[in-house]
Amino acid sequence: MAQEYIAGETLHALAKRHDISRQLIRIWVQRYETGAFDDDAHAADLIQEYEARIVALERLVGRQALEIEFLKGALKDAPRPRSGPTSVITGPPASPSPKDAG
Repeated sequence: MAQEYIAGETLHALAKRHDISRQLIRIWVQRYETGAFDDDAHAADLIQEYEARIVALERLVGRQALEIEFLKGALKDAPRPRSGPTSVITGPPASPSPKDAG
């Protein structure tokens, strides 16, 4: 509102449009001109940046959750060896070679 007033809008028109007193607008304009709202504007910009980052991270988490569910389903349907323990990292145990049998 202070910017609108400085740009040429009348106190009467602003007060009527926003249903607030002209004195309150004068106070806001005075504070705006002295830079009292600079910290608030900076904080609002930071909030917008943080909200955008949160949205991007939520999308990423959603995508990763879908990938995890897909991979769980793929593992469930994958054939398993009939004997011996398996490790996700090393796979099924190696079969003894004919050399080892002798």
